[in-house]
Amino acid sequence: MTTANEYTGQVWPGESYPLGSTYDGAGTNFALFSNVAEKVELCLIDEAGNEQRVNMVEVDAYVWHCYLPAIQPGQRYGYRVHGPYDPGAGKRCDPNKLLVDPYARAYDGEFDGHASLFSYDIHAEHPGTGRNEDDSLGHTMTSVVINPFFDWADDRAPKIPYNETVIYETHVKGTTMTHPDVPEEMRGTYAGMAHPSVIEYFKDLGVTAIELMPVHQFLQDDRLRDLGLRNYWGYNTFGFFAPHKDYAANQQPGGAVAEFKSMVRTYHEAGMEVILDVVYNHTAEGNHLGPTICFRGIDNEAYYRLVDGDPFHYMDYTGTGNSLNVRDPHSLQLILDSLRYWITEMHVDGFRFDLASTLAREFNDVDRLSTFFDLVQQDPVVSQTKLIAEPWDVGEGGYQVGNFPPLWTEWNGKYRDTVRDFWRGEPATLGEFASRLTGSSDLYANNDRRPTASINFVTAHDGFTLNDLVSYNEKHNMANGEDNRDGESHNRSWNHGVEGPTDDEDILRLRGRQRRNFLTTLLLSLGTPMLSHGDEMGRTQNGNNNVYCQDNELAWINWQQLETNKDLHEFTRRLINIRQSHPVFRRRRFLSGGPLGSDVRDRDIAWLSPDGTMMTQDDWDFYFGKSMMVYFNGDAITENDMRGQEIVDDSFLMMFNAHYEEIEFTLPPRYLGTKWQLLIDTTEAIGYPADAAIIDAAGKLIVPARSTMVLKQVEKPDFEHYEEEKEQRLAGHALHDGAEPVKAAAADADVDSQAAEVEAPATVHQDLGHHLGGDARNTAPLAEEEPGTDGESEPETAPETAPEPEATPESEPKAASAAARGTAAAAEEDPDAGETTSDIGTTGGAAGDPKTTGTTGTTDETGAKKKK
Repeated sequence: MTTANEYTGQVWPGESYPLGSTYDGAGTNFALFSNVAEKVELCLIDEAGNEQRVNMVEVDAYVWHCYLPAIQPGQRYGYRVHGPYDPGAGKRCDPNKLLVDPYARAYDGEFDGHASLFSYDIHAEHPGTGRNEDDSLGHTMTSVVINPFFDWADDRAPKIPYNETVIYETHVKGTTMTHPDVPEEMRGTYAGMAHPSVIEYFKDLGVTAIELMPVHQFLQDDRLRDLGLRNYWGYNTFGFFAPHKDYAANQQPGGAVAEFKSMVRTYHEAGMEVILDVVYNHTAEGNHLGPTICFRGIDNEAYYRLVDGDPFHYMDYTGTGNSLNVRDPHSLQLILDSLRYWITEMHVDGFRFDLASTLAREFNDVDRLSTFFDLVQQDPVVSQTKLIAEPWDVGEGGYQVGNFPPLWTEWNGKYRDTVRDFWRGEPATLGEFASRLTGSSDLYANNDRRPTASINFVTAHDGFTLNDLVSYNEKHNMANGEDNRDGESHNRSWNHGVEGPTDDEDILRLRGRQRRNFLTTLLLSLGTPMLSHGDEMGRTQNGNNNVYCQDNELAWINWQQLETNKDLHEFTRRLINIRQSHPVFRRRRFLSGGPLGSDVRDRDIAWLSPDGTMMTQDDWDFYFGKSMMVYFNGDAITENDMRGQEIVDDSFLMMFNAHYEEIEFTLPPRYLGTKWQLLIDTTEAIGYPADAAIIDAAGKLIVPARSTMVLKQVEKPDFEHYEEEKEQRLAGHALHDGAEPVKAAAADADVDSQAAEVEAPATVHQDLGHHLGGDARNTAPLAEEEPGTDGESEPETAPETAPEPEATPESEPKAASAAARGTAAAAEEDPDAGETTSDIGTTGGAAGDPKTTGTTGTTDETGAKKKK
C-alpha cells in the first residue's frame, strides 16, 4: 500500500522556463504549463511507489514552477492538476490521476490499462460519461529527472546535401533483433543500432542517413494487449522529449537518454545522419474514451483540437481519435521546443513529419502558410535541418503532395504510384513515369524547389515490402486480429501469376527482375531516394501490409536473407555506388531539355523512342506506350560543385521496356555518343550484363520483356557529319544502318513469352488528361479527387486504372506492333525540329520532364497505419 505525504524539503520559487524538469548540477527546476489549472501539485515518487506532494504556488504566464535543491537525476515524479471537470465544456482536469510531464526527458514504469486511468465510468450506460475518482498511481508511468550532461567529444553534424543523400527507413528493434553479430543483450536497442557490425553494413551498402521509425516515448494500447499483440511501429506518442525506454539496453531510469546520444555520436563518426520519424499530429490519449495520462488532464482545450460546438468530442484528422491543437500557441511551443531539443541536445539531423498536413490545419483547410510553417521557417535551429513531410492526412483536402513550402521535402506518393503502375504494365503511364524519373518538376518547380524536394520511394514501412509487392495481389493481414479489414486494399501490386510463395522458376525469375527494375528506377531517378529496411535482401511480411502490431519475426529483418538473397543485396549496393559516383543522377536542378529545336550538344536530356529517334507528342500520348529510352548528358550539367567548379560526368542511356515482349532498341546516332557499354541489365541476377560488349552508335540491342538496360558512354559524340546527317534526315533518309541487334540476357529472355497466362491484375481506368509542352512552372498539377481513406493513411486521389491491354491476345496486333517500336511516330522525324518533337523544354529551366501525358491518377497505397 502506498502513501501520500507533504514534501518537507526546501522549495524555492524556481523559473518558468524551460518547461519540464531541468537538473543544473545542484538541484532541479520544475515547470508545467496549464491555463485552466486552479492548483498544481508536484508529486515525487519513491521506488516503493510512495508519494510526496509539493504545492506549486508560483505561477507566471500560466506556467506553474518551483525549484527543489535536493532533487537529483533519477527522481521519479508526476503532477496532479486541480481544476474544472466538465467534459461537455471541454474541461477535463482530474487530480485523482497522476499525470506525466509532457516535457519530461525520460519515463519509467508502464501504463497497465487499469480502470483508474480513465476519468469516466467505464461501465456507464453512455460511453464516456459518469465519473471515476480512483487514483491512478501505481498503474501509470512516471516522469524521470535526467542528467543532461554528456561528453559529445568533437561530434559534428555531417550535413550531407540532399542530392548526395540516400535514406534508409528502418526500426531500432526490427533492425537488430535477429542480427547475428549483435550481442543478445543489445538486440532491439539503441546500443544495438550503434554496434559496429550494423554501422558497417549501412556504410558498405552506401546509405548516408537512417530514418528511424518513432523513438519518442509511446504506450502499448489495451486493445492490442488483449489480443496478445503489441504496438510495434510506435505511432502512439505522448513523450515528445524522451527516447522510448524499451529501446534502451540500460534500463535504469533515464538510461535511454545517454544511450541514444551515444548512438547518434557513433553514426556521426561514421559520416551518417540520423533522421527521426516524429508524430506531432496526435497523442496516445485517443478520443473521449481514452485514458487521462497527460495532456487531457493538464489543459484539454489548449492541447487538443475539439469539435466546434461540441467540445465533448475531439477533431480527428489522423484516424487515431484526436488531433493536436496547432491553433494554440502553447501546443505550437511544445512542438518547436521538442524539435529544438532533439537537435541541440540529442544532435539529430532531421525529421520526417507523420501526417504533416494535420500540422497545417488552423481551421478546416490545410494552409501551407499556417503558423506552424511560419515558425519553422524563421527558427534558426529547426530550419537548418532536414524537414521531410508525409504530405497527407485523413481529413478533407488532406492530400497535399507538392504543396508544402519551399523549405520542405516530401514523401512523393505520386512517384511510388506511378513507378508501380508502369512496371506492372498499366497503360498510359509513360509520360508521368518520365516526369517522376526526372524529379517531378510538375510538383516541385512551381515554388522554386528542386528535384531533391521529392523523396522518392517505392515501398515504406506502411504497405508491402518490395518482395511482397511483386508476390501478392491482395493483403493478408489476418494476424492483426481485424479479419483482414485493416491496411490498404489497393496496393498497385502484382503477384505475376501465383499469390505468395511459389516454386515456379519462371515466376521467380520474373519477380526477381521486377525487384531489380524497381530498384534501378528508384536509385537512378533525380530526387532523394529512400529504401525501406530489408528490401535489399528480399524481406517479406508474408503479404501483411500493415504490421503495426507485429512485434515479432514477421516484421523484423531476417538477417539470414542477406545470404539467401546476396545477389539482390549486391545489386542494390552497386546501384547506390553508381548513383554516388555519377553526379548526372544527382542533379540539384531540374533538367531543361531544350529549348525545342536546340542543338543536341546543348541538351542535358533527350527522350528517345526505341528506334532511336526523338519522341514526339504522339509518342507521349500513345495509350499503349510502355517503352522508351532516356539520354542523360554528362557534359551538360549546368550547376557547379560545392567549390564552384564545373561538373562534368559520363553520359548514359537508360532503356525501359515494361511490355511483356522483348523490344529491339536502336542506339541514337553518333552525335549522342560514338560507343556505349552495357552497365546494368535487370534480367541478370546481380544486374551485371551477361555480355558487356561495346555497342556502336546506331547499333541495335534486344531489351527483354519487363527489363531495364543502362548503358554508359565510352566514346564521346562525333559531330563531324552532324549537319550533313541532319539534312539527310530532313530529306527523309534512314537514320541507322542495318546492324544485327545484340541479344542481351538470352538465358532469361523467354520468361515473359506467356504474357497472356501471367497477367497483372485488372483495374478500372480513368484518363485524367495530359499537359502539353512548356515550362513546368506554368503548369498546374493534375486534378485530384477528394480523398477516401480507411484509418490513418494517405488518401486515394483517383480511381484505379483500366485492365491491362496486354491481357487480351486478340486485341494485341496493333498494340504489340506499337509497343515494339514504342512510339506512334515515324522514324524519319527530325530530332531537332521543334514542330515535330516533344523533348519538352524551355529556357525556364524546369521543363526537362516530359509532363504527365494521359496519366492514370494518383491513388496512394499507404493504408490504415492503425496507430491507435
